[in-house]
Amino acid sequence: MDKSLYIAMSGAKQTLLAQTANANNLANSQTTGFKSDLQQFRSQPVFGAGFPTRVYAMTERPGSDLSSGALQTTGRDLDVAINGEGWLAVQGADGKEAYTRAGDLRVTPEGLLQTGAGLQVLGQDGPIALPAVQKLSIGKDGTISIIPLGSNATTLASLDRIKLVKPELADLEKRDDGLMHLKDGATPEASADVELVQGSLEGSNVNAIEAMVSMIELAKNFELQTKVMKSADENSNMSAKLMQMA
Repeated sequence: MDKSLYIAMSGAKQTLLAQTANANNLANSQTTGFKSDLQQFRSQPVFGAGFPTRVYAMTERPGSDLSSGALQTTGRDLDVAINGEGWLAVQGADGKEAYTRAGDLRVTPEGLLQTGAGLQVLGQDGPIALPAVQKLSIGKDGTISIIPLGSNATTLASLDRIKLVKPELADLEKRDDGLMHLKDGATPEASADVELVQGSLEGSNVNAIEAMVSMIELAKNFELQTKVMKSADENSNMSAKLMQMA
């Protein structure tokens, strides 16, 4: 009795965790540069004294879908998208270097170049700071060129270059901050093979229809697990009654 009850309970719990990850993907279907999380179920034997007679369900995130999202033209000078493989280097909340595909950049009143999420964009020598500018353009290689405020329109100066990297996808992992990090904690060198497209943004790679279908399947799976738990409880109560009659 207890075996079926606890197996169903573990299945229901893990289904809820998978539903949470799927709901997060669906909620970010319109988030710039978002990479969807993958989920999978597997059986997990419970080891201890004697033989592992109980096998519970377990959900895990084997990785993230790192395929590119669709490019959307915005015409905004501070919007950039990566054409092909590669990542923008940013400074995470912990102060360490991390990587993103979200190119919705902005300049703070203090002149700092940040992503739409408020992360500092890294250049050749750390976070990029800009003076007051009349015009700003970002080249394919990440070079930031400006016309300083009050200068002649023909006075174009190169200020810095956005750090673009292209590590092996197998070396990357998505962490709780939503950013990509190298698994070994190393810092890759800037790559000249990464190309930017100014005036465009990369959309999320989440397929909203697939996420909705997955949500329905997980909901039905949870309902099935709760029915099994209810049946196990009813069987247990019936057995107790029979024992009392005996």
